[in-house]
Amino acid sequence: MTLRSKLAATAKYALLGAGVTVAATKALRAKAGELEPPLDGVQGTFRWRGMDVAYTEAGDEDDETVVLLHGINAAGSAGEWRETFAPLSKEYHVVAPDLPGFGRSERPPLRYSAALYEDFVRDFLAEFPGARVVASSLTGAYVLGVADDLDVAEVTLVCPTAVAGPEPPKPAIRELIRAPVLGDAVFGLLTSKPSIDYFNADHGYWDPAKAGEDWPDYEWRTTHQQGARFAPASFVSGFLNSDVDLASALADLDVPTTLVWGREADLPPLSTGRELADDAGCELVVFDDAMLLPHVEFGEQFVAVVAGERPGETVTVEQENGE
Repeated sequence: MTLRSKLAATAKYALLGAGVTVAATKALRAKAGELEPPLDGVQGTFRWRGMDVAYTEAGDEDDETVVLLHGINAAGSAGEWRETFAPLSKEYHVVAPDLPGFGRSERPPLRYSAALYEDFVRDFLAEFPGARVVASSLTGAYVLGVADDLDVAEVTLVCPTAVAGPEPPKPAIRELIRAPVLGDAVFGLLTSKPSIDYFNADHGYWDPAKAGEDWPDYEWRTTHQQGARFAPASFVSGFLNSDVDLASALADLDVPTTLVWGREADLPPLSTGRELADDAGCELVVFDDAMLLPHVEFGEQFVAVVAGERPGETVTVEQENGE
């Protein structure tokens, strides 16, 4: 076989493989369908930098506002608050957005960054002055990064972290996932149903059954929407890591602040929470038999913590006001 014929055969099989990948991606998106809101309430849109950012709100607008900011992961959405949203709305005006690039919000092909999410957090919270803010994981660092610009009443952070990807960031990983065709294939592997089940069982939940029977399917569907890979591409490559010093930023807050941790969490572990509480002099509340998502595994008790109560069952106050 001549060199020309070898190249022609290689190109033929490459095109065939690309065609199969494109067809498979279209089929999976069709199967995923259009996402319904994961939370019951009034559905709204916040127009931000040319994007439509979806949010759900519920409760009496005359009541104190609680803004719930979900964490960053490949399947992130406001549905993270599905066990707390409705109970909180009985006493508060509750608002939960899908962050740009996630859930039912628009997902343009941006090179998403920590700075972008800090700007969004600042601008969105400006719409609700004096609110209580509850943020999960990496989004907690974004709240702390713009804390000087915020008018908030209280802050509750669930397993906050400034680092959730490689350091330094890996441009090659980001561009691989962003790439046409190949990027869809790689991201499809990262967000397959077995991969989602693995993350839920290994990091998310002490008891994966508490995720809910239908929730893993919703997670899969949200990762198979048009443009779903672009924000996670920045996440898994380290470009959403924050340069905020969490301990210093927490110490500088002049509003009541509570850290909440699952005792079995490993990303980051409880030891990190203890160090932050010691350094910043803030309260640390620990949920037994929980990992990164105690607000899902123990929704009722978490709602009580947000309201300022400290239920004894499953909940331990390991650090109170820095003592």
